[in-house]
Amino acid sequence: MVCTRPGLAYAVGTISHFLSNLGREHWNAEKWIMRYLRGTSNMKLCFGNEKPILVGYIDSDMVGDIDSRRSTSGYLITYSGGVVAWQSRLQKCVALSTIESDFIAATEACKEMLWMKKFVQELGFTQERYVLYCDSQSAIHLGKNSTFQARSYHIDVRYDWIRDVLEAKLLELEKIYTDDNGADMLTKALPRMKFEACCLTSGMEAFPT
Repeated sequence: MVCTRPGLAYAVGTISHFLSNLGREHWNAEKWIMRYLRGTSNMKLCFGNEKPILVGYIDSDMVGDIDSRRSTSGYLITYSGGVVAWQSRLQKCVALSTIESDFIAATEACKEMLWMKKFVQELGFTQERYVLYCDSQSAIHLGKNSTFQARSYHIDVRYDWIRDVLEAKLLELEKIYTDDNGADMLTKALPRMKFEACCLTSGMEAFPT
């Protein structure tokens, strides 16, 4: 179901952690998801409402998993106003700060964005700038700053390649307000109005049945 409903990625991913030991609360959560699907069956992914450009959004939820203390990474990539790639996944290591958590999420999103960039270019579509939006100014600074700070020594070196990508101007990392970040729904449970705004960013629209 998450193949066409990005708004369910976080909920389905959270429940899947308990597949080996499901309880009543997990079953109730599954039924809630099914009721949501039935109540929003007129929601469709739409393309073409905006200019045909590739745009990415990044977010993370610090230590969102209470058992492993790992954070959740989420990214949302849209083209021509509709989402074409997204992910909601626990990070592979425990982040020691919010900055590190966002930086790890940005790195994973950057990999997908580069692949999508090459794909659309193979189809003959180009654009002047390829931008990933992040709501953490500190993470953006860490990605653009080529000098290590003492607080970032512990970050695994495999995440440093994003600096090379930014220096080569293959992608750009820019600040966005949290309220405008569509990837927010991929990392945590949200109030209804914020969730619906994120769905709209991803290109989900309601059509008459």
